[in-house]
Amino acid sequence: MTSPAVPDPAGSDTDADTSLLAPGWTGSPAASATGDRAYLRALLDAEAALTRAQAALGLAPAEAADAVGAAVAAPAAFDARSLAERARGGGNPVIPLVADLTRAVGETYGPYVHRGATSQDILDTATMLVAARTLDVLLPDLARTEGALARLAAEHRDTPMPGRTLTQHAVPTVFGLKAAGWRALVLDARDRMTAVRDALPVQLGGAAGTLAAFGAYGATDPTALPAAYARELGLRAPVLPWHTLRTPIADLAGALAFTAGALGKIAVDVLTLSRTEIGEVAEGSGGGSSAMPHKANPVRSALIAAAARRAPQLAATLYGSLAAEDERPAGAWHAEWEPLRDLLRLTGGAARDAAQLAEGLRVRPDVMRAHLGLTHGLIVSERLSAELAPVLGRARAKELLTELAARGYAEDRSLGELLAGVPELRDLDLADLTDPARYTGAAAALTDRALERR
Repeated sequence: MTSPAVPDPAGSDTDADTSLLAPGWTGSPAASATGDRAYLRALLDAEAALTRAQAALGLAPAEAADAVGAAVAAPAAFDARSLAERARGGGNPVIPLVADLTRAVGETYGPYVHRGATSQDILDTATMLVAARTLDVLLPDLARTEGALARLAAEHRDTPMPGRTLTQHAVPTVFGLKAAGWRALVLDARDRMTAVRDALPVQLGGAAGTLAAFGAYGATDPTALPAAYARELGLRAPVLPWHTLRTPIADLAGALAFTAGALGKIAVDVLTLSRTEIGEVAEGSGGGSSAMPHKANPVRSALIAAAARRAPQLAATLYGSLAAEDERPAGAWHAEWEPLRDLLRLTGGAARDAAQLAEGLRVRPDVMRAHLGLTHGLIVSERLSAELAPVLGRARAKELLTELAARGYAEDRSLGELLAGVPELRDLDLADLTDPARYTGAAAALTDRALERR
């Protein structure tokens, strides 16, 4: 028997990463915004903007900016696979890219390509562009999710269901409050992502963060160049070059990990509530099984939960890279690239899936209502303890409820029925006191309050 063919690692584009093992983000807007071609586009945009910025300050002829712009207008002319292979020589893809771009621009204006910059300036700036473009497609998905959850919260502000703590029934709540809580997390994520998006900066410092080369090329005030560069790209101008001051990366990592976790909270709740034995909610269209035709798996929730579990470790790598020695670290900078892209992809994919999940979620109020009776009325024992104490005394009330709880399970009778046989309680409205739907506290009012947030 012959062995399966082993693909050549340096083979054709058909061997490229097809995200076969990444259903959580494949096909998402974030996938397109973070692919190799998108990164190459950002690198070329960063190079072209640098030449334009220098031309705007009189440090390069306008014709040079035009020539670089014309060269980068055809990104397909640059071979991403070749750049990746040649990046091994210098440790990053900017070095071979500059060589190819200089050759494409031509002899006359080639010297203005990358002039005064270092590889980290371009790669960091391109990373900020990729992040900005990814967040620009991620934030609308958060908005879709928030809108769908707001509708669910309003529709179900009075839909009673069991509240659960430590996996067990606690006291009644309403589904609207649960949905409002999910929405609050999504809004928290939106606020953090928006703040990070608005603060994404260009990076420009030259070889060691001093802007010295730009002065050598004729800039009377090199500190004006980062602001001009930022204007060309629609990013922020940093106060200082951030070669080894990695606040922008850490802030981005934190916001992405928070967002993945916030969406993960929704997912794990749906996973629990959609169990066969619970069935209080269901995904709009579940996924199938290769072996069991009857199944409709909560696939969207599973993929979001997977992203939430991976995101913290990716962010941890990026936080670890804050300890970056000297004016360019050997390894800490390089360690950022793949985890950050993975984090952008995972969170972007989770946002896409969360929007689909929230918009298609099916809620089953009748099942929720039925589950309120699973504990034979004990789900309102907190209320009964408070209401019976003035009548029976605190100690007697606790003793009675403990006794009746055991009898209720043993005799398969409701707590209300057993309480009706206690002479001291004949004047109480036991039907009201033992109705779980009438013991949801301020849940509806809290839902309304949460929905006031825009």
